[in-house]
Parts: sequence; C-alpha cells; structure tokens
Amino acid sequence: MAVLRGLFRLICTVFLLVFVGISGYYLIGWGVEAYHDIREMYEAYLVRQEENRGEVDVRFDGYTNVLVLGLDDAVNMDEAPEKRADAILLMSMENATGKVRILNIPRDTWVPMAQGKGETRLSHVYAVGGAPLMVRTINQMFDISIHQYVVIDMDTFEKIVDAVGGVDLYIERDMDYDDPEAGLSIHMRQGYRHLDGAEAEQYLRYRGDDLGDLGRTQRQQKFVKAFYAKLLRVDTLPKVPQIADILKQNVTTSAELFDSVHIGNVVRKLNAQPPRTIMLPGDFARDDDTVWIMDRAATDKIIRELFPSEETEGEQKKEE
Repeated sequence: MAVLRGLFRLICTVFLLVFVGISGYYLIGWGVEAYHDIREMYEAYLVRQEENRGEVDVRFDGYTNVLVLGLDDAVNMDEAPEKRADAILLMSMENATGKVRILNIPRDTWVPMAQGKGETRLSHVYAVGGAPLMVRTINQMFDISIHQYVVIDMDTFEKIVDAVGGVDLYIERDMDYDDPEAGLSIHMRQGYRHLDGAEAEQYLRYRGDDLGDLGRTQRQQKFVKAFYAKLLRVDTLPKVPQIADILKQNVTTSAELFDSVHIGNVVRKLNAQPPRTIMLPGDFARDDDTVWIMDRAATDKIIRELFPSEETEGEQKKEE
C-alpha cells in the first residue's frame, strides 16, 4: 500500500508539473503577445500625436500646453458651409504648481500658415487644415510646443455651462446686437447677471461695440476667469460626471488613453488662484481695422515670461 501511495503521489506530481509547465508556456506566450499588441498601439499613438501636434520640444516638459478652439459656422467665398475657429485660447499649466496661464488670441489675427499654405486670418486656418494646422501655425507663431488640443462647438459650450449651473458675471454695458445671417439676436442689460449656457454664448459673441473682435477677446478673458472659479467650487464636484459625459460625446481632442494618467495628475494639481489671462499684443491693421497684427517684440517678451529658460529662472531666484 505504501508503494502504491508513493506511486500515486509521483504520478500526481508529474501531472502537476506538466500542467504548470504547459500553463506557464501559454501564459508567457499570451504575455508576450499582449506586450507586442500594447507596443503596436503605443507606436500608432505616437504617430497620431506627431500628425496632430508635430514634435514636442523638451524645453516645455514642465508644462502642459493645450490649444482650446471654439468653433462657429461660416461660409466660404463659394457660399459653401465651413467651420472656423471663433475662440482661440492657448492654455498653459505648470505641472509642478498647477498654475494656469491663458493667452487669448484674437480670431482675426493675420498669420502665415504653417507648411507654406499662405497667409490668412487665424480663424480661417481651421477651415484649411483643421486643428493640426492650427497647432502647427501657433507653434510657428510663438516657437512653443502644444501638447494637446481641444475642439468644441457652441452647442457643446452651452451644455457645459448649463451643467455647471451657469456663471455669475457683471455685464459691463447694455448689449443690443442683431445679425440674422448668423442667427444672433442679443439683448442684455448692464449689471450683475447669472448666465445660463445660451446667455453666456450671446455674451461672448457680442460684437456691437467699437472694439469689435478686440472687445470679444476681452470678454473671453473675463468669462474664462469666472468659469474657472465656478469649476473649482465644491458644489460643482457632483456635476463632474455629467460634464465628463458631455465632453466625451461632443468634444474633439488629441488626448488619448495613454495621456490619461498625466492629464489626471495635472487636473488634480490645478491651482485655486484665478488663471492669469493675457491678450496677444498687437494693434489693428492700418488699412483694415478688422485685422489684428501681432506685436512681435511684445509677444516674444510675454513668451519668455511664461516659459523662462533655466538661465532666466536662476537669475530670478538670485534676485528673490
């Protein structure tokens, strides 16, 4: 009996070793295959990111720069419908501190397009080459890297504002403006107002004053600060899933699954201080007061302030 029990144990041990060996072989094979699949997915992701934004300069590794584009409907010279960038904001977040800086770029800024595609108003660049061409053109304008882009239309903007419960804002003047072709009928009174999504859109699209596009850009700056403050309020937290669902279904972005950890860390560190908002320096063109001409020297100075070199940072610390 003892011999039989020993033989039985031996047979069981052999079978167990064979089973473990075969399972291990297939498990290793599955792991290698999964690794190759993930690696192929990541390499494809890198190709897409290169197409979307171009190369990223290591000088900007300490920042997350996001180009936010608000789209509007327009028609081209052939009366065909097209999308143009009505709001253009370059949002830069310092990864270490969570501080947010926003550069508002007037949509009628005159620019040479990237890839030698000629010159035009910045808003029209989107119609020519979509968000990737917008990214490359702004990269070229400021000699900086943009890590991601976000594209949103007006309907989605309204939904997001409504989802956070609206925004409190002071309307600086009576606003009366009608544009049947654009479907605009804006009539708002001066004073403190609680704006829902539709009213916020009207406030941002108003062009009835002498400042025109410049006035719109200034109102964008004002609204962005109020909206940012509303996002960080405690009573907004329960609304985050609804906001995320709206963004998932209606917003176009270059961000993908491989970016989620980094983006999560950046959002988690967002600073409670209001963002610093800056308007692109410049002036109206002499022969066309609807065109904005960038001030190259003043813009370069702002870019150096926003993204100081290591030498500049060292000098600033010594002065402090």
